[in-house]
Amino acid sequence: MAVNRPRAVFVTRETDYELLVARHATRDQARFFLQTRGQRIEDIEARHHAFHAVLAAARGSVPADWRQALVRRADLDRFLFAADDVVVPVGQDGLVANVAKYLDGQPVLGVNPAPDLYDGVLVRIGVGRLARLLAASIAPDAGVESRTMVEAELDGGETLLALNEIFVGHRSHQSARYRIEAEGEAEDHSSSGLIVASGTGATGWARSIMDATHLDLELGREEHAVGFWVREPFPSVATATRLRAGKITERPLLITSRMNEGGVIFADGIERDFIAFDWGRRVRLLPASRVLRLVADQ
Repeated sequence: MAVNRPRAVFVTRETDYELLVARHATRDQARFFLQTRGQRIEDIEARHHAFHAVLAAARGSVPADWRQALVRRADLDRFLFAADDVVVPVGQDGLVANVAKYLDGQPVLGVNPAPDLYDGVLVRIGVGRLARLLAASIAPDAGVESRTMVEAELDGGETLLALNEIFVGHRSHQSARYRIEAEGEAEDHSSSGLIVASGTGATGWARSIMDATHLDLELGREEHAVGFWVREPFPSVATATRLRAGKITERPLLITSRMNEGGVIFADGIERDFIAFDWGRRVRLLPASRVLRLVADQ
């Protein structure tokens, strides 16, 4: 009987060069546009070719008896991941966050194609080490980090997952009105919205809020907990500011919208992929039961 071998699924996004040519229709028009602004298309094109050389080398690292697939970020919501897939994002750290919400336990190996451009917090594998780590990733004792994710559950049945953070507020970032309930306390808010972040996300947007407000929370990347931070809460006769930050473990954070229009919930900074959050809607925010299984570079 034939054995169904693992499938390596490579996840990419368009390069800057591809986006420029798509926007301006041809390479020559893109080149002219950049020249009028004192820039060279050749520099961006060189990055494009370097990226594809890394991608080709990564795909060449896959064991000969494995299957392969390639999916662009824009097509992730239409791609069917299988349980035995090994997922290989090649690109920026944000690409791992983009794919995480579509996975259910598959191991992830993030490849950094340009260490001089990308920090490599999540895409931390050099292409030269990929072949060894692909083989190791399917072993029963594979070293993985189980990164906690954030989940939003709405009263209408919709759910949203995020590796970094979920934002609740107004789509224009103007004053958002809502009722917040945490750890048995509740109050009405008028603020610039709030974010709920994982330990992974606590190094990004949440970190900047903590630095500005001095409302620090310790969150481990694998800790089954998430934190919330309210942005610029405004005190008034009808609104309060006591519930500004906190850690969520077993009891969810509850938010009820008081916005007649413009209320939104979105994940990992992708504003266009939002769920409407208008007056009376309620959302529960908590650590997700699913985790991102990030393969350790052993």
